[in-house]
Amino acid sequence: MSTVTESVDVHVPVRTAYNQWTQFESFPHFMKGVESVRQIDDTHSHWVVDVAGAKREFDTEITEQHPDERIAWKSTSGETEHAGVVTFHRLGESDTRVTVQLDWKPEGFVENVGSAIGADSRQVKADAQRFKEFMEERGAETGAWRGEVDIPEKRD
Repeated sequence: MSTVTESVDVHVPVRTAYNQWTQFESFPHFMKGVESVRQIDDTHSHWVVDVAGAKREFDTEITEQHPDERIAWKSTSGETEHAGVVTFHRLGESDTRVTVQLDWKPEGFVENVGSAIGADSRQVKADAQRFKEFMEERGAETGAWRGEVDIPEKRD
């Protein structure tokens, strides 16, 4: 597994940054390589991505979500294995630190080399910067879902 962690400070209130991050179908506006995200229900979505010529489709499930704090997910099917969490930290009335942690399993030669030379980290950093620009230019979210998703209890 490869792990990438990147943070960006966004000049919007934490509620605004969080609300926008719940609008997965808007991700192609600021995530390079994301062709589309289709929201299936409150916790499931279908993604189509094309990164460096490697086109992938996969489904994800939100595994934990707490408004204005965090959204965690994992892939459930498809051509890529990954999981991640985005956390939102209030820095002030109008400033938020957004931290993205992504764990993924590179497939094939190109993805393994890209991960080894830090291309994945640079991509996440650039996407975080584009999220910042998207939010600061708009000043408001395009929508919101403020539902709670608790971590399932472990069973013995």
